[in-house]
Amino acid sequence: MTPPPRHGPVVHDWAVVPLPGTAFDPVPHRLLHEEPVARVRLPHGEGHAWLVTRYEDVRLVTADPRMSRALTVGRPLPSMTPHTLAPAGGVGRADPPDHTRLRRLIAPTFGRRRMTALRGHTERTAAALALRTLDAGPPADLAESFVGPLSATVVAELLGVPAADLARVQAWRAGLLSHDTTAAAGESVKKEIAGYFADLARHRAGQPADDLVSELAAARAAGGISTPELVSMAVMLTLNGLDAVRNIVSTMVYVLLVHPDQTAKLRTDPGGLPRAVDELLRYIPQRNGVGMPRIATADIEVGGVTVREGETVHVFYPAANRDPAVYTDPDRLDLSRDEAPHLAFGHGAHYCAGAQLARMEAEVMLATLLDRFPRLALAVAPEEIAWRAGTVNRGPETLPVTW
Repeated sequence: MTPPPRHGPVVHDWAVVPLPGTAFDPVPHRLLHEEPVARVRLPHGEGHAWLVTRYEDVRLVTADPRMSRALTVGRPLPSMTPHTLAPAGGVGRADPPDHTRLRRLIAPTFGRRRMTALRGHTERTAAALALRTLDAGPPADLAESFVGPLSATVVAELLGVPAADLARVQAWRAGLLSHDTTAAAGESVKKEIAGYFADLARHRAGQPADDLVSELAAARAAGGISTPELVSMAVMLTLNGLDAVRNIVSTMVYVLLVHPDQTAKLRTDPGGLPRAVDELLRYIPQRNGVGMPRIATADIEVGGVTVREGETVHVFYPAANRDPAVYTDPDRLDLSRDEAPHLAFGHGAHYCAGAQLARMEAEVMLATLLDRFPRLALAVAPEEIAWRAGTVNRGPETLPVTW
């Protein structure tokens, strides 16, 4: 249980509320400017947690080995969901040396050879989906006809998930990432998806292919990884590939379409796309609330505040990406921005394992759309776009476009 407050009475309530577009959550935005290391009470769990929002403080917390993820297992810590997304024993809730061992196992998956091959696959799939969308004619829901199918195809190719199984995996994704899923329902879904990937790994052990599950199955046979660790790795990459990438890239397209002047400049300078993607990653508030917390294993000074041993600490990367001490006019989109690296993929030991993959997918999708749809525009007014509510990741429910 989180220890009681030791530094004063103020605890800020932070509830998840539906936010349209790229509107920034007012609670962390205010705390960034007024109280960058603050105590908050979240919708679920017991007690309170520290919330860290300033860029340098977030980097400090996420790089400090005295901040433990492993100690979060089995504790009803303050959270945004009634169930814990990351399974116990997985890479997301491990500390070194276990975390280091697990990350090394998947490092070759995101090496140059695999990424080069996967980029070619992604480009071919993107071209085919763009052609299918063009043939169907406007208007089209770009989230469902292009971004969603492409992100699903890429993650299936990477892991070795058969295309016929994607509908089931998508249903599990929706259940796990909903704020409305109860703890019992969340555990049930996790059990189903764990059983699925355990079965897939057993199949790949006998019939290996050029995919991540086959590699993990081989590592398990050699004693380098356990079945729970294998399942956790597969689930983490699947959820990020199916949900986070779909929502992030759909939101990127929306942002470009409501900033036509900047998009026009990008069309004339396609070489600037990688920098533009990084600025979009910085600018877009990708999450509703926070993810996995950490537990301090010693008293640690953070932003002039002493976090005591045993206390819970959350960081909020979207706020750090809007820190005025680091970024000029941080609430403004500037596709030519060249300032500090964003923290959209995290920092430190738990930096997103699939960051390179997600960035590649975003670059390919946006390049394809800019090339194939020179007159792409929203088919409705921006305020008519419906945005997902009650979910961990933010993004448009649908993205109606015309051309």
